[in-house]
Amino acid sequence: MNIVLWTIQGLLAVIFLMAGTMKLLKPVKELSKKIGDWVNNFSTTILRAIGLTEILGALGLILPMLLKIYPILTPMAAVGLAFTMIGAMRLHINRKETKEVIVNSVLLLLTIFVIVGRLLVL
Repeated sequence: MNIVLWTIQGLLAVIFLMAGTMKLLKPVKELSKKIGDWVNNFSTTILRAIGLTEILGALGLILPMLLKIYPILTPMAAVGLAFTMIGAMRLHINRKETKEVIVNSVLLLLTIFVIVGRLLVL
């Protein structure tokens, strides 16, 4: 079970690190082309905040358990990312973007798996 959890945590960390870095560093015009025009609904500050949140969540999925420093932070980071996915799903449902809702749903389920799995293992 531990190997499966680490694998999923690693996968989620890579996904959220890439997504967050893109939102944090790319110009909004370029983001709009890459990830969709939904970004035009948000200010640059909000997009940067979402990106930073995703990066911190990605680091939180890995570092606390890896370094054995406050490992409870790992499931807490997963909770934060789960709420991020719920917000993303709400946005994409309102915009009737089915593909994005499916991706967000899968990521949400994976974060829930990490939450439950890590709370049981701790």
